[in-house]
Amino acid sequence: MASAYYKLPSGYVIALDAENTFPALSDALIEPNGLIAIGGDLSAARLLSAYKQGIFPWFSEGEPIMWWSPNPRMVLYPDELKISKSLAKTLKSNMFEIRINTAFQAVISACSNTPRNDQPGTWITDNMIEAYCDLHTQGFAVCAETWLNGELVGGCYGVKIGRMFYGESMFHLVTDASKIAFVHLVEYLKSQQVGMIDCQMKTPLLSSFGGREISRDDFIQTLTKLVNS
Repeated sequence: MASAYYKLPSGYVIALDAENTFPALSDALIEPNGLIAIGGDLSAARLLSAYKQGIFPWFSEGEPIMWWSPNPRMVLYPDELKISKSLAKTLKSNMFEIRINTAFQAVISACSNTPRNDQPGTWITDNMIEAYCDLHTQGFAVCAETWLNGELVGGCYGVKIGRMFYGESMFHLVTDASKIAFVHLVEYLKSQQVGMIDCQMKTPLLSSFGGREISRDDFIQTLTKLVNS
């Protein structure tokens, strides 16, 4: 158990350093929005340990590393993927070229740099890019890419451990390019026998794809089986 804590208006969370590790969620002090710890590093060992316990990093430039485990948790079961009629039409047009894992750094960099109407900045810092590129080199981070006329115009990425996948971010420069990449990523994950995709937080887009919320306890129970298979 960590020996130091951050005091927040809504409670206490663990203060991590280079030495201590995440406690079991059953023993952790978790802030109501799902914040479980602050600090630590973005080493591959730390990230893999976090994901295996249902914890992920999310913070902005200039902030300390923040680690989250929200309740409920948004997930997508690959067999429950829903595709709208308009998106199905675009898929059938074959106007895009789809690639898997050929330009990971370009995808995560584009996710960081592409402006979003609902976000003033990015949470994908240079340190995050370096850390996830390291995970990709080790075989744990995966991306799907949408190409048009030789240009990368959309994509998404996440972390795969065993038969569990943790979605992180997506981007598009052309209408539907990120959605197309996501659909192909799900199909790829199905071929890898992935049983559950972590979508972290509920959004209209993820709901439209068939994502749904489950309790943290159910999420942890399922991922524990999948990361070890």
